[in-house]
Amino acid sequence: MPQFYVTTPIYYVNDEPHLGHIYTTIAADVLARYQRLCGSDVFFLTGVDEHGLKVQQAAEARGIEPIELADQVVDHYRKLWPQLAITNNDFIRTSEARHKTAVQELWRRLDAAGAIYKDTYEDWYCVPCETYWTETQLKDAGALKELQCPDCGRKIERVKEESFFFRLSAYQERLLEHIRAHPEFIAPVSRRNEALRFVEGGLRDLSVSRTTFSWGIHVPDNPEHVVYVWIDALTNYLTALGFPDGEDMRYWPADVHLIGKDILRFHAVYWPCMLMAAGLPLPKRIFAHGWWTVEGEKMSKSKGNVVRPAELLNEMDADIVRYFLLREVPFGHDGDFSHIALKQRYNTELANDVGNLLNRSLAMLQKYRGGRLGVAGEETAIDRSLLAQVEATQRGVEKAMSQQAFHEALEHINTLVRFGNRYVEENAPWSLAKQGEEARLDTVLYHLVESLRLIAMQLAPFMPDKCARMLTQIMNREVNVDEVNMREHGGWGYLQSGHVCAKPEPVFPRME
Repeated sequence: MPQFYVTTPIYYVNDEPHLGHIYTTIAADVLARYQRLCGSDVFFLTGVDEHGLKVQQAAEARGIEPIELADQVVDHYRKLWPQLAITNNDFIRTSEARHKTAVQELWRRLDAAGAIYKDTYEDWYCVPCETYWTETQLKDAGALKELQCPDCGRKIERVKEESFFFRLSAYQERLLEHIRAHPEFIAPVSRRNEALRFVEGGLRDLSVSRTTFSWGIHVPDNPEHVVYVWIDALTNYLTALGFPDGEDMRYWPADVHLIGKDILRFHAVYWPCMLMAAGLPLPKRIFAHGWWTVEGEKMSKSKGNVVRPAELLNEMDADIVRYFLLREVPFGHDGDFSHIALKQRYNTELANDVGNLLNRSLAMLQKYRGGRLGVAGEETAIDRSLLAQVEATQRGVEKAMSQQAFHEALEHINTLVRFGNRYVEENAPWSLAKQGEEARLDTVLYHLVESLRLIAMQLAPFMPDKCARMLTQIMNREVNVDEVNMREHGGWGYLQSGHVCAKPEPVFPRME
């Protein structure tokens, strides 16, 4: 059985979950569900990043300990993921003992490889971004005069302290060679080019410890130093697999790290170099998606336009949110969240197209055959065209999902749905029934219902609850989509003549 390991970034605990968090996690869940549907042994990881100065400062501002703040925020995530039908295998917290063990083991391996040394760090630092800046970089970005971070625009501060460094510069050529030899390693292409430019510009050794705060994992045998975020947070992908000797290390290397574009450099530059130094395989793919605006504006607490998942789920089903986020824009591009666009997308593609095809097909089967499928007779050209479209859809979805092109996968499925609705109009089952063409009517109804079954299977990773309801009506029994797979159920002809479908009930009622 093929194995598949997909991860989200671990989310900071200095704030509650927002639209960006659920976007990445839904995408990872859809990938995990699709791979399970295809028969893979899947490990899906998400979690939280609890350490660092900004978490410590956020806790101090609330008058509580950092672990108390972390516990509060983690509770939000643990409640939210089931509401969004997220099927993660593990939820990693960087405050866990297992993570401390993994981080310190990785540190020792880096040290043993000669990739760690001690020196003094003096330069500019952005606390919110946890990013160091040289004066040259700040001048190039036009940010030195204002003493602001080129990434987030917030105030930076001068830092001078003893620090351990990772010899990032020593791995520059190896990383360049890897990126050039593996064009699929970083996606989309715009982010690959961005990473290439950064590495080609020259890599500086990286400060990987701090002495100015205490909330974190201590450097082995040196309690004055706290392991910094570059090593601490990134190691989570190994921790969950039981690094160094856990049985689940068989899933490494990760098939895909899904991240936001703001943390591309950490994952596409720092992380591979650390893995090289530690003698570990590199992840197969790093995909950096874009950001969301809301009604055309950047999300901001001051504007009051931050989309809170809990509030969103009070308004509509999780499946609708899942579908919209992965359908509205190509994964990797920036997108705009709009309630009007969401409702329009839902009514057009789901209510009008998918829902209509399901309702009319099952209603006609009930009306003309009491819900019972007859024998599919001799196929005509249009029947063969429908079968060809089903097969093309499955191939198209498979290719699109391998590239994390979720919107393309959904477009392939929607193309089949539209073909199905045309198939109804061109065959006019109501006319066949009126004219007494019983054999042809049985053939048409069988093709419609079998197509719908396969459409529901392909849509299930995106909308598990809605598709379970579709399949329950088609199969006339309660269906758990997690138990459906392409090997056993993905071929044409699974439904047999004599099978009885349930009466149709609306799965996608129009949204006013």
